[in-house]
Amino acid sequence: MENTYIYKQQKKLRCGYTTGTCAAAASMAAAAMLLGEEAVEQVSVETPGGVRFLLSVEEIRRASGWVSCAVRKDGGDDPDVTHGMQICARVGVTPPEPEIPGGWYEYKNGGLTLKIKGGVGIGLVTKAGLSCQVGKHAINPVPRDMIFKHVERVCAGRDFAGTLWIVIFAPEGEARALDTFNGRLGIRGGISILGTTGIVEPMSEAALLATIRLDIRQQAAGGPGTLVLTPGNYGETFVRERLGLDLDRAVKCSNYIGASIDMAVEEGIREVLLVGHAGKLVKVAAGIMNTHSSVADGRMEILAAYGAACGAGPELVEQILESITVDQALEYMEQVPGLGQAVMDRVIRRMDGCLRRRAGTSMKIEAVVFTNARGLLGRTKGADGLIEKIKAGG
Repeated sequence: MENTYIYKQQKKLRCGYTTGTCAAAASMAAAAMLLGEEAVEQVSVETPGGVRFLLSVEEIRRASGWVSCAVRKDGGDDPDVTHGMQICARVGVTPPEPEIPGGWYEYKNGGLTLKIKGGVGIGLVTKAGLSCQVGKHAINPVPRDMIFKHVERVCAGRDFAGTLWIVIFAPEGEARALDTFNGRLGIRGGISILGTTGIVEPMSEAALLATIRLDIRQQAAGGPGTLVLTPGNYGETFVRERLGLDLDRAVKCSNYIGASIDMAVEEGIREVLLVGHAGKLVKVAAGIMNTHSSVADGRMEILAAYGAACGAGPELVEQILESITVDQALEYMEQVPGLGQAVMDRVIRRMDGCLRRRAGTSMKIEAVVFTNARGLLGRTKGADGLIEKIKAGG
């Protein structure tokens, strides 16, 4: 592969690529060989994050009407549980036999139809509330789009019209999934195919905190004393598309909300706008300032407690506790008119207090909370004014 590097804390760290990038590469290579190419040894994959990887192809197998191959996952200098495993794709002109459980994801463009599902080692979704439908495999939306895009490109280059059936599988997936949260999320039998950018950036804590501090320091040195903090890619998208703010004013703080607030105070920032997905920020209402799931969760316990305080009965409280995502919990709350908004109002008031206590008296902090499915869920009292101030250059 062509290595991609980033620098953190004066260290040169090698980036890896996601299971989604592997699945797209394997699918592209298998499709190319199915449609006439000889053995494909390498494929070039373009990621949503703007980095192109040249990846090696392994385990090529051919039969009448189908080809399969594998690409090996590489987590770079921050390997995760899927590092080193093969992500495989079988591409055929007919569906595999015997039939594989689970539904197909489908893409159509003109005379071309592409269908995707998971095979051995790819988890099957059994609970609602995730980005994949119940009864289908955990191949997330961005990886699906990557697979469709790269296979479509192969088909266009060979004037292929018709249907291709793509099965993503991972021989070690079921065993590796035991070390993930998939079982708790209701994803059974394997790993998920993941990735929003296609790139795995090294995430060592010391290096990441140093990078966050440097970003905040640069904002403090070159700006008017206001700062937008967002945990990740979803927050950045919301800041740009829904709030209309310039990402040049934003710092990505990952899960380190409390540490980032501390650093903003230490670097002399006067005002902070925290914009984040409810799946992260609900935790702040309980004083959880490192929102990584390995540190603490408590999302459903927080929502259930406020649900009960706002009038939810025991059965509904139990449904909230069993929810997988904030969106699913809010959907259950719709059984009682106005309950969801009442709960979010209380959560945001408590979150506001926790943020202000962490920031102290020398820095003002406001927050905006959203989900991708529902959009804006709420904001602290002074958030609108701070948003307008940032837009005006203040």
